[in-house]
Amino acid sequence: MAGIVVGIDESVHARKSLDWAVAEAAVRNAALTVLTVIPAMASPWTGNPLAVPDADGAILRARQAAQEAVDKSVSQLGASQPSSVTVSAVVGFPAQALIDASCDADLVVLGSRGAGGFASLLLGSVSSQVAHHSSCPVVIVPPARHHPPAG
Repeated sequence: MAGIVVGIDESVHARKSLDWAVAEAAVRNAALTVLTVIPAMASPWTGNPLAVPDADGAILRARQAAQEAVDKSVSQLGASQPSSVTVSAVVGFPAQALIDASCDADLVVLGSRGAGGFASLLLGSVSSQVAHHSSCPVVIVPPARHHPPAG
């Protein structure tokens, strides 16, 4: 998975990080891997992931949604494009999947917060875990800035 890996979910933050990663991959003429992870719950006894109901259907739907987001983002670039784009959907623990992907990547890109959890957190738990445990550099794309009206 050499090149840039971007982790996305259905959040606004993920969309912004996808746009950033697509543009960066185009500038670097790098391969881009778009990874979406269907979160699995951990067994309270073993810590291993529990089975996700209709996992195959969930993977298919997540991959299709990710591909639509990628197509939209790539279409906005014009002539400059990443050298290749791969979309992957898996079931597992999002932070661990991204940390594993970082082992072969040159760069991991994430949004500052994902679709789940606590809106009061400035940095989401997945972003925080990946930033601390990644094997390569990590870019965390911040949310859009809101500028007060001039005057």
